[in-house]
Amino acid sequence: MAPEIQDLEKWLPTTTAEEAEVPSKAKKLTLIPLIFLIYFEVAGGPYGEEPAVQAAGPFLALIGFVIFPFIWSVPEALITAELSTTFPGNGGFVIWAERAFGPFAGSLMGTWKLLSGIINIASFPLLCIEYMKKLFPVFSSGLPRNLGILSFTLVLSFLNYLGLSVVGYATVVLGVVSLMPFILMSAIAIPKIRPNRWLSLGEKGVKKDWTLYFNTLFWNLNFWDCVSTLAGEVDRPQRTFPMGLFCAVVFTCVAYLIPLFAVTGSVSVGQSKWETGFHAEAAEMIAGKWLKIWIEVGAALSAIGLFEAQLSSCAFQILGMAELRMIPSFFGARSKWFNTPWVGILFSVAVCIPMSYMKFEDVVGSANLLYSLGMLLEFASFLWLRWKMAHIKRPYRVPLGLPWLIVMCLIPAGFLILIMVLATKVVYMVAGLMTVGGIGFYFLMNLCRSRKIFRFSDGGGDDGVVEEG
Repeated sequence: MAPEIQDLEKWLPTTTAEEAEVPSKAKKLTLIPLIFLIYFEVAGGPYGEEPAVQAAGPFLALIGFVIFPFIWSVPEALITAELSTTFPGNGGFVIWAERAFGPFAGSLMGTWKLLSGIINIASFPLLCIEYMKKLFPVFSSGLPRNLGILSFTLVLSFLNYLGLSVVGYATVVLGVVSLMPFILMSAIAIPKIRPNRWLSLGEKGVKKDWTLYFNTLFWNLNFWDCVSTLAGEVDRPQRTFPMGLFCAVVFTCVAYLIPLFAVTGSVSVGQSKWETGFHAEAAEMIAGKWLKIWIEVGAALSAIGLFEAQLSSCAFQILGMAELRMIPSFFGARSKWFNTPWVGILFSVAVCIPMSYMKFEDVVGSANLLYSLGMLLEFASFLWLRWKMAHIKRPYRVPLGLPWLIVMCLIPAGFLILIMVLATKVVYMVAGLMTVGGIGFYFLMNLCRSRKIFRFSDGGGDDGVVEEG
């Protein structure tokens, strides 16, 4: 059960006189758009949770979405809240690794997280087309499908160029519209719910697919730290970030669990039917074809929100890496009209377009493995900074001592290792080549700096760190 309200208060931030100011020239991101941006960084709706039922049955799927947020989402969100408010600059986890272990670690973190993010972006045009082809079969294959993916990517990239505030408020609208059919479906399903269906462990004789089960949970509940790359664009980040993360964790978990409880309790079908997109089929069984169409349209809108949030994160990560002198300064160029990192947006889109035509399974597997490597480094950076830089003022501090923080990090780290062990040979090869490329890129950038081949930032930006007196 949830702790009492007074117990929760110690986990939330308090306003301090020393809250750092972020540059005034940018239009700041406020709390509500930030919550929805985090929501779309992580989830974007219940779309994609269905394979957990297919892999292990309703009971274990429900248990997974109840327990997994506590062993993964909450620790990652707490770490993000502490480090984002302590180092409130664009770049996020890149800054944390660089401050903890030096430039090489920061560059490697940047490589892993940027590539995983861009690969993740590439999956959303695929998802959108997969849902749209159910309404418009012309997108099933051939030239119309390829043009659809390309058009989706280019049009939504332009929306990202218009500014982070525009993206933030767009995600609010997309979030509300895409969740409405699930709220309605869950309400209509209440009289049809049979609680004994929740206890089903799956069909007899059907072997549980643990790889699919754990990958589904991981895919649906990770990427909480991606929003940290936008810390320099947030209004009063020392207070807004922790509050936004707290609200987004609760919101995301509820958005997953309510439809899952409603559908598994009210619809009785074979386990094999629970493929991605089954919620739309269930909506037709519960209320009719009109609700199925609404959910399919909502899925496309959700994919748009996911694309926008992830592209913003990648673009501002590139800007942050340029400010940290890890890449040439022209990567940090901003638009004169909208103050957006247009080079970062252009680079991310240029890389993700060819990846959008890969097999979806390879896209997801590669993104997960690279992300896992980055998260292991992130946990290590968090613990090292708490020990090495204990004197730094932390506007928000996870209320645990170092021994308990180690325990908090070891549990999700064990899950990351499990995800990595379950990866395929193709995914290992892709991730290995990209890691080797990232190491080579670090030394190439060092050579470019020493030979003055490109212009690099002077590194004089203030990251907002305050020493305790």
